[in-house]
Amino acid sequence: MRLILFVGVFVAAPAVAAEEYEPTPDLAMQLANPVAALISVPLQLNYDQDIGPADDGERWTLNVQPVVPFRLNDEWNLISRTIMVIAHQSDIVPGAGTQSGIGDTVQSLFFSPRAPTASGWILGAGPVFLLPTGSDDWLTGDQWGAGPSVVALRQSGGWTQGVLANHIWSFAGDDERADVSTTLVQPFVSFTTSVSCTYSLSSEVLYDWEGEEWTVPVNVIASKLTKIGGQLVSFGGGVRYWADSPPGGADGFGFRVLVTLLFPK
Repeated sequence: MRLILFVGVFVAAPAVAAEEYEPTPDLAMQLANPVAALISVPLQLNYDQDIGPADDGERWTLNVQPVVPFRLNDEWNLISRTIMVIAHQSDIVPGAGTQSGIGDTVQSLFFSPRAPTASGWILGAGPVFLLPTGSDDWLTGDQWGAGPSVVALRQSGGWTQGVLANHIWSFAGDDERADVSTTLVQPFVSFTTSVSCTYSLSSEVLYDWEGEEWTVPVNVIASKLTKIGGQLVSFGGGVRYWADSPPGGADGFGFRVLVTLLFPK
């Protein structure tokens, strides 16, 4: 309930400003830029299946991912990217039953130059934090973590190509739970058309150094930026395929649905 109220207040505050803008391809391309100076609230719903040793588990995950830019001076922005998780899962481990609730939170801060480099690169770097906010033992690792995060991309002629990466080490938490040492690499490429449709291919490659295991989903997504009652919103969806996952992890195909609210300044 607290999370819903937070999102509701956050969304309502800048709604008037959004009415001044139209759903142009330039705005659609800003959505493909993780460090764009654009307030947005992506709501990302994922469905994954064939989880657990018997491949009979499933998981629904809603990621609430507010992105808030802060202008530091004429040359630099600070971009806050938060991933808050609401999950519902069942039969992921024999005898575990069903769990619903809040998962752990990942908070990233990117210091990013306001202008691209001479060669057109858009860059950002800063810290990332893992917060053990999970409401159930099956939805949290019970570890505090931190590490570096970087992003680099180029945008030209409707194309966006880039990569976002971070590494998180745990530094405190429940001694009976596994330590965290994970590297995340997110390559992405997308094309935005003249009618503000975007077609993207991406992955979220995760390597667990403690368990020496890979997680490799591949996502193919189409989205459309439009305006509803004065509110800029992007709708999208597509499929994801698990090219690799740890034993008991998701397998085969899943899907992703995206709704993103935009608040240009």
